[in-house]
Amino acid sequence: MAETVGDHVVSRLREWGVEQVFAYPGDGINGLVASFGKADNKPRFVQARHEEMAAFQAVGYAKFSGGFGVCMATSGPGAIHLLNGLYDAKLDHVPVVAIVGQTARTAMGGSYQQEVDLQPLFKDVASEYLVEVNVAEQLPNALDRAIRTALAERAPTAVIIPADLQETPYTPPQHVFKQMPSSPPSRPRSVIIPPEDEISHAAEVLNAGEKVSILIGQGARNAAEEVKEIADLTGAGVAKALLGKDVLPDDLPYVTGAVGLLGTRPSYEMMRDCDTLLIVGSNFPYSQFLPEYGKARAVQIDLDGSAIGMRYPTEVNLVGEAKGTLRALLPMVQRKESRSWREKIEKNVADWWETVAAQAMLDADPVNPMRVVHELSERIPEDAIVTADSGSSTNWYARNLKMRGRMRGSLSGGLATMGPGVPYAIGAKFAHPDRPVICLEGDGAMQMNGLAELITIARYRELWSDQRLVVCVFHNNDLNQVTWELRAMGGAPKFEESQNLPDISYADFARTLGFDVVAVDAPEQVGPAWDRVLSADRPSLMDVRCDPEVPPIPPHATFEQMKSAAESVVKGDPNAWHLMWQGLKTKAEELLPNR
Repeated sequence: MAETVGDHVVSRLREWGVEQVFAYPGDGINGLVASFGKADNKPRFVQARHEEMAAFQAVGYAKFSGGFGVCMATSGPGAIHLLNGLYDAKLDHVPVVAIVGQTARTAMGGSYQQEVDLQPLFKDVASEYLVEVNVAEQLPNALDRAIRTALAERAPTAVIIPADLQETPYTPPQHVFKQMPSSPPSRPRSVIIPPEDEISHAAEVLNAGEKVSILIGQGARNAAEEVKEIADLTGAGVAKALLGKDVLPDDLPYVTGAVGLLGTRPSYEMMRDCDTLLIVGSNFPYSQFLPEYGKARAVQIDLDGSAIGMRYPTEVNLVGEAKGTLRALLPMVQRKESRSWREKIEKNVADWWETVAAQAMLDADPVNPMRVVHELSERIPEDAIVTADSGSSTNWYARNLKMRGRMRGSLSGGLATMGPGVPYAIGAKFAHPDRPVICLEGDGAMQMNGLAELITIARYRELWSDQRLVVCVFHNNDLNQVTWELRAMGGAPKFEESQNLPDISYADFARTLGFDVVAVDAPEQVGPAWDRVLSADRPSLMDVRCDPEVPPIPPHATFEQMKSAAESVVKGDPNAWHLMWQGLKTKAEELLPNR
C-alpha cells in the first residue's frame, strides 16, 4: 500500500523519537488514527478522556522529560478543547506540538459540520509557528519546523491537516521552485553567553553588595551547581519562584523557599532587607515581593531577551543560558569574608521550618491540610515527582513540601488554571515510568477534571514499571482558594451558592477502578496513609477530609488584607468564629516561636 500523508506524519514523529501522542479521536483525524493502527501503535496513541486533558498531559510530559510533548485532536470542538492546555504551555514556556484535524478541503468555506476557522483560533496560542498543510509536499518541512520551533522557542506550535489530505498518497517535496525540503530530525543545542564586558559589570555589582539575595526560576534548572557556587561566594540566600521550586533542594540551609503570595517569611525578609539582587531564569511577576525600587542593585540572567528588566529595574542584563553565563561569571566574583548576612538567613530558614512544622500539627476540623503535605514531606522518596493543581492546596505544596534529592515538581504557573494536576501526573509517568508520582489535588479541580482522568491512569498503569501514582485529594467541599480571596481581597463573606461543592466519595470512585484507596478523616491517620500509598504496587488515592477554615495566611499579610478578612466575618461569613480561631492559632505559631 502507498504511504499516505497520515502514515508519513506518524513515521516522522517516530523519527523524532516521539514515543506517545496524547490525544482523543474524531473523524477530523480519522486518517491519522488509521495510520497509528498501521504503524502498530508506535508511537503510542494515549487516549485521554478529553482533549484539554490530552494537552495538559503533553505539557506535563514535556516539563518532566526535558523534551517536547505532542497532543492531537479532531477538527472543530476537539481543536477548541486543546486551547487551555496549549495556553498553559505558552505561559510556562513549554515545548508542545499540537496536530489538529480540519474539515476536508472540498468542504472548506461551506459552513460544513464542525468547520471552524482554526488559523485565527490558534494564531495567538501558537504564535511562534502555526501552519495549515494543504498539499503532501508541505510535509515533512511543516512538521519538522513545528517541532524545531517548539524546542527552540520553548513554546506551543500547531500543525493543521485537513481530513481528506491525511488519506491521500504522500509525495515528498521535489528539487523544484516553491517546494521546501527538510533536514533529518535532530536537536542541535547552542550555549548563548553574554559579552565579557557585560559579565564583568555584573561581577562588579555582586562584589560591591554586602547583602546579596538570589531569585531562581525554572530557567536555572540546568545550572543548579553554578547557583550553589555563586551563593557560596556571595554569602547569598536563594529564594525560588514557584516553577523553580525543584531547582535546588530545601535541605540546603540557605534556600529560603518560595517567594511571593504563597511564599515564606525568610524569602520575604531577605528580599526586603537585601542590597543586591541576582535573578536567574525567572520571570516572577509580583514585583511587590522583590526589593523596594532603589534599595537594591540588580543583575538578571535570562535566555529570553524579551523578559529582561520587565519585573525589576535591573542594572545589568545578561541575555544568555543560565549555566554557561554563571560559569563565565563565577571566576570574576569575589568571596565575601563576612558571613553575617548568610548566618542571619540560615537562622531564619531554620526557625521557619520549625514554625511550619508546628503550624502543620495544629488541631483542625477534621484534618489540618498543612499536615497532609508535612507528613508527605517526611516520607517522600528522593526520586519522586510531584504535581500540584491550582487552589488552596497550592499553598501547602509551595510552603510545606521540602524538595530534596532528585525530586521534581511543577504546576500551572503562568496560567494558574484549574485541572492540570492529574493529567500532569499522567504525563510525568510516561516520561519516567520507573519513578513514583504524587499529585496534590483540591476537590474542586478533582470534580472539574481529575475524576475522569483516574480512568486514564487505570487504563495505562500496566505500562509503568513503577505503578505508584498517588492522587491526594484535599476534600473540604469548598472552592477554598476563591473563598479566601473573597475574604482577604474584597472583605466579602463566603457565598455558599458559589463556593460549596457537592460532597462525594473520591475513595469510592477510585476503588471501582482498582486503585488502592485510603479515606482519611482524623489527623493521626495521615502519616500511616502516606506510608501505605507510597509502598503500594498500584495507583492509589487518598481522600482526606480537610478543614476549609485553615487560612493560607501569607507571612507578610498586609494590614489591609487582614482587615478585609475581619470585615468578611463581620458581614456574616457562615464559618466566622471557626475561621477566626484557626487563623489566630496559625499566626500565633509564627509570631510566638518560643511558646
